[in-house]
Amino acid sequence: MTSAAERICVVDGLVKAAIGCLALLLVAACSRPAEPVTFSGTTMGTVWTVRVTELPDGVSGPELREQIEAVLEQVNAEMSTYRADSVITAFNQSEAGARVVLPPGFAQVLEEALYWARVTDGAFDPTAGLLVNLWGFGPPMRPDEAPGREEIQRALENVGWWRLSFDSESRELTQPGGVYLDLSAIAKGWGVDQVAEYLGDAGVAGFLVDIGGDLRARGLRPDGQRWRVAIERPRPGARDVHDVIGLEAVALATSGDYRNFFEVDGRRVSHLIDPRTGSPIVNDTVSVTVAHQRCTTADALATALSVLSFEQGWALALERDLAVLWMLVDGDELVERITPAFARLIEHGAL
Repeated sequence: MTSAAERICVVDGLVKAAIGCLALLLVAACSRPAEPVTFSGTTMGTVWTVRVTELPDGVSGPELREQIEAVLEQVNAEMSTYRADSVITAFNQSEAGARVVLPPGFAQVLEEALYWARVTDGAFDPTAGLLVNLWGFGPPMRPDEAPGREEIQRALENVGWWRLSFDSESRELTQPGGVYLDLSAIAKGWGVDQVAEYLGDAGVAGFLVDIGGDLRARGLRPDGQRWRVAIERPRPGARDVHDVIGLEAVALATSGDYRNFFEVDGRRVSHLIDPRTGSPIVNDTVSVTVAHQRCTTADALATALSVLSFEQGWALALERDLAVLWMLVDGDELVERITPAFARLIEHGAL
């Protein structure tokens, strides 16, 4: 009998028209003597939902919503490439040699992004914005056809995390010239963490923060149960639950090409761009879910491990004892691989 860490679940009948995928959905508890207070809205091109066990002392529902939205607005004002007035847009439009002192939060996110860029040898790269835009997944209009090799090569000339000069002490970032910074693969996780930290500081004992499927849980539901989330395996015309796990003190982030892609000449184009080649990923990975104490880290790793081959990602995850779940295509089947750390998460609800 195989151990949980070695478990491989085979999903029959993979539909080729829409490869099975992984997502995270909230699942209601079976017994609900008490329900959390729920707030929701939109941010970063997606939906956010916050569930709290109870309102903080002296804070009304409308006031809590206002504070949550203020936290998310700050993240967008600093890191949204879709906003002409954001800090990141100002940097991207600056001339070579320009120096920008980043806000503290922005600086923390960039420092972590550069760390994982080094660790993954560029599989995760915050300077890949020109490639993201070239393939139609950024602010510019989506192209009618895939870019040619010459266009990709020109963009690659201005891509490379090592080109950035960043002083973490002064928070000063220097524009080397032509670099288009894009933190979309990590900023959503940062937004989750910022909301979670606000709720914790406000005295909320239990909550579940969800921004577009990136989650962070703390404490228990009002009924004393763990916050439950489902790992989903959608298929055409239906959305099947692959597994359900309870969370108590952990963050989850998922990356995969099932949510954001388009087709050119009948070919599926993933939004996950390999910064090293300049082209969308082509591997057996359908999706990657990472659990970590911080959603910022989980978000960055989910992207990096999607770009790396499974063998490379598995080695990195084992080396660092990361909690990771892969969904992989094997012929016409979908298989699951989980690390020992993720197996512990399934059993205990925490890392």
